[in-house]
Amino acid sequence: MILVIILAVFSVIALMVIHEFGHFIIAKKCGVKVEEFGIGYPPRVYGKKIGQTIYSINAIPLGAFVRIHGEAGGVEDYQSFTGLAIYKRIAIVLGGVVSFWIAAAILFTVVFNIGVSVPISDDDVPGLKNAQIQITGVSSDSPAKLAGLRTGDVVRELGVKGGQLQSVDKIGDFQSFVEQYKGQEITLQIARGSSVIETSLTPRVSPPENQGALGVQLQRTSMVIEKYPWYETPYRGVVFCGELTYKATISLGQLLGNLFTGKGMGEGAEPAGPVGLTVFIAQAAGLGAGFFLYFIAAISVLLAIFNLLPIPALDGGKILFLIIEKIRAKAISPKIEQTITVVFFFILISLSLFVTVRFDIPRFYEFIKNSF
Repeated sequence: MILVIILAVFSVIALMVIHEFGHFIIAKKCGVKVEEFGIGYPPRVYGKKIGQTIYSINAIPLGAFVRIHGEAGGVEDYQSFTGLAIYKRIAIVLGGVVSFWIAAAILFTVVFNIGVSVPISDDDVPGLKNAQIQITGVSSDSPAKLAGLRTGDVVRELGVKGGQLQSVDKIGDFQSFVEQYKGQEITLQIARGSSVIETSLTPRVSPPENQGALGVQLQRTSMVIEKYPWYETPYRGVVFCGELTYKATISLGQLLGNLFTGKGMGEGAEPAGPVGLTVFIAQAAGLGAGFFLYFIAAISVLLAIFNLLPIPALDGGKILFLIIEKIRAKAISPKIEQTITVVFFFILISLSLFVTVRFDIPRFYEFIKNSF
């Protein structure tokens, strides 16, 4: 489990490094001096200067950063960010966003090489392939935990103990059966890797709050991404990345619309900060390599879209300032831009801290508790 958490943390850092590398490489191509490329945030643990750039490893493992000469304004020499034409500055800012999409397309290409099953709802009927119910979490001291069920197990069949087992591939049918036979011993047939296991357990009549009768979290999955010949996978990876970007943009627009009109986040939407994201990635890692890579690629797409929002402190906010500069034919005062950026930065940090305390820490605690 510790290795899974380390893998999740490493994945988050890797996405941030890829993002910052996008800024870094375009800045270099535009002839801008990059003062530092850092993994993690200061204080610095190790640094080595190569050419004009310090490459550093830093103590706080929450991401990465680049310090570009003159990006804060007030410097307009031939190697500075502000000394460039606006289109080149926009290209440098977009480099980080585009790197997310490139990473996602590459990961989706790998996914199409190996195939993957992804979560679906009970209503997703047309064209399903190998729909199945998978266990995504097991509560401590629950009937499921005592029976030896694990995250990643697939429920194939169930029935009353001693009776004939019946196949099941919908969560609603599974839950109805368990509800009907509370207090009675039932049998589950479980697929675990290449093994098939039968185990018996008794659903609780009065389970603890926020737990079901068995103490399991479930998701329905289907093999919706099949394995394809290697020469087809780059094309399919790029197309799938584009389709996901379109769908995610529409969903994000609907979510923001609901929030602004007071309708809330809507069903199925869960706020998550860096800690929560790490938990979700760790859970994805427990569901196999295919789903893990699919999930990382999907997160990369979402990060690209989020970073393009016209909010100061994000890449989209920087682009907004540059567009305003182009329209005015005059740069916004560096002091004003920095003040606005700092204000929005603290707003984002405050929201992140709120989400971390209110949602992520309980989510992380539950994940750790249910993993042992």
